[in-house]
Amino acid sequence: MYAAPVQELIDELGRLPGIGPKSAQRIAFYILKSPAEDAARLASSINAAKSKVTWCRRCFNVAEGDAGAECNICKDARRDPAVLCVVEEPRDVVAVEKTGEFRGRYHVLLGAISPIDGIGPAQLRIRELLGRLEAEGVTEVILCTNPNIEGDATALYLAGLLRDLNVKVTRIASGLPVGGDLEYADELTLGRALEGRREVV
Repeated sequence: MYAAPVQELIDELGRLPGIGPKSAQRIAFYILKSPAEDAARLASSINAAKSKVTWCRRCFNVAEGDAGAECNICKDARRDPAVLCVVEEPRDVVAVEKTGEFRGRYHVLLGAISPIDGIGPAQLRIRELLGRLEAEGVTEVILCTNPNIEGDATALYLAGLLRDLNVKVTRIASGLPVGGDLEYADELTLGRALEGRREVV
């Protein structure tokens, strides 16, 4: 229907999460109507992000640099290495940081257990989490996964693994709406959920 380059742009935009066919079409025509320098800047920022950003070698948050780089939080000597907050995605780190309530370190699983999507424990960064506990002297693990079916399943699985490892395991309080995502929670609610965390038994 459209010229091949336009249809290809719509198809590629439609592959992005949360972008349906109509949204992809709207974005594509917005890009086509924009000045060439705006489109070039967008393309350049995408290329720069892909070439300069990697996963932190310690916690799997986003980090700038090569594959051996650490994120700014892991490099911060003022953070408490004994307390580890386990989250699903890097955007969850940002959500927790906005509360100003947490001064420990993070571990990003890069997903959650979801059998329907073919994601099991082996696809997550759980082995790396277990490897950090003794090596970094971790005394408390806060399970800060999303309050939905996948997040709860992931938290229960991790709690079972950590139960016999001489580490305190807590879960954020349920001040967050069930079925919601951390990234959409306001700072006050998420801060109170962190304060009200409870031990997982």
